[in-house]
Amino acid sequence: KVHDKSLSSPGDPTKYDTLQKIVLAEAKEGDRTATQGLLWLKRGLELTAMALKRNLDNPAEELSVSFTEAYNNTLKQFHNFLVKKMFGMAMLACPDRKSFYEKVGGGKPDVHEQLLAWVNALQALLNELNIFYAKGAYDKGL
Repeated sequence: KVHDKSLSSPGDPTKYDTLQKIVLAEAKEGDRTATQGLLWLKRGLELTAMALKRNLDNPAEELSVSFTEAYNNTLKQFHNFLVKKMFGMAMLACPDRKSFYEKVGGGKPDVHEQLLAWVNALQALLNELNIFYAKGAYDKGL
């Protein structure tokens, strides 16, 4: 949805060259398709950032616990009973902590530091989007 919107003005490539420009344009037009898509992307990335940060801060905690706690604090409020149950089932397939960090880091000793830097950068971008959405109440009704 967001990608389609970004390509929808070939005559003016700067019209939708930022996420904020897309949301502002949709607020004026009344079509909030990309705004809603971005909102759900933002929510999913908040889940990811929160879960990974929690897991990095708690070296004895399994990924499934970190992701479940992050889900409870982010997406759960927007899901119905069925989706909540599906998330719980998905956590049964979540890799164990050791396997995850070995795959992500390829056995490198600084994987935690690099992942923490990535999570912090992601959180900074999410903070910017959260301020933007709150300022314009762009998430209301979506």
